[in-house]
Amino acid sequence: MTDETFKMILATAENNPVSSREIYTVYVEKLCRGGELLDVARLLHHLRNKQLFLSAKTYNTLLRAAGEGNDFELLSQIFKDFLASCQTLSSISYFNLAKGLSKATDSVLLLDFIREVSELTFPRSATVINRIIYGFAEYKHIDKALLIFDQMKSLKFKPDVITYNTVLAMLGQAGRLDEMLHEFAAMKEAGMVPDIVSYNTLINSSRKVGRLDLCLMFLQEIVEKGLEPDLRTYTALIDSFGRLGNVEESLRLFTDMKRRSICPSIYVYRSLISNLKKAGKLELAINLSAEMNSRASDLVGPKDFKVKK
Repeated sequence: MTDETFKMILATAENNPVSSREIYTVYVEKLCRGGELLDVARLLHHLRNKQLFLSAKTYNTLLRAAGEGNDFELLSQIFKDFLASCQTLSSISYFNLAKGLSKATDSVLLLDFIREVSELTFPRSATVINRIIYGFAEYKHIDKALLIFDQMKSLKFKPDVITYNTVLAMLGQAGRLDEMLHEFAAMKEAGMVPDIVSYNTLINSSRKVGRLDLCLMFLQEIVEKGLEPDLRTYTALIDSFGRLGNVEESLRLFTDMKRRSICPSIYVYRSLISNLKKAGKLELAINLSAEMNSRASDLVGPKDFKVKK
């Protein structure tokens, strides 16, 4: 973009102050579509100096384009401008950021960016950084997420329960059980009080690698700490023991679940019925099937997990 073109854009916007944001948006998006990222950066710099901000939709478009163009400096600046605009950033915004930064090989650049974001957003820094970590976790860039997590400990704010829960889930889904258990221990040492989300994550991750001893240990810990096991807790345990042929333990947990007035889901019933049949306990399976059918309208099922639009 020539200096004349740049001046023409500025003049057009300044001559129409009421619609200046719309005018800048048109030019920025046009430059973005043409891959003219240097010109985008130049125009954004001008907008920043004038304290003018674009729409959330435009910032998301720019984040995606900067990431695809491997322009990490521009990507970082767009995100900071987006934050400075005081608009609500959606999950898509954080995913676009994480996807773009995931290709960066300079750890120093990444950590400098995190420090700048934390200073820009203080005192709500933890919420923003937690969502960045979650974005990296979604794209399976675990080491970068852990790098940010470790840096949080040296900033003005510290990791909170949500941070630890995100890290536990990320490590558990990756099958990195030892690291997950290490971070759980570190969480408690840091004075964080694990919640039911923490324990459900630990139980689900442990059962996936066949560590039912850990599952029962965590269930005991839940009870001892006065937390209430929920439907997710029992679903994971009942299904796990049933699949391994320990239907007696599954039935004990099922009874305990109902004693706590937790309504079983249709998935719990189906899992129990299937595993009872495999264990040759047909009469129990038939009785449970009848119970399930009689309560069908009250049970949690697929309709309860539909995404609300």
